[in-house]
Amino acid sequence: MAWLRIEIVVRDDDVEKVAAIIKEKAYTGNIGDGKIFVVSVEEAIRIRTGERGEEAFCTGNSEDYV
Repeated sequence: MAWLRIEIVVRDDDVEKVAAIIKEKAYTGNIGDGKIFVVSVEEAIRIRTGERGEEAFCTGNSEDYV
């Protein structure tokens, strides 16, 4: 069986909502449905521009936000 790892960064306020959506969509009831790990992101830095924090991963476009 192939493994798939997806990493998603969301605001603290959106963690439960995003986790619920992932659980709903990934659920098959079989062994191997997966796990969700919630960890803190201490810092984000966009290499190209040097932007830090939220600006490093959000361009201001609504599609960047959950």
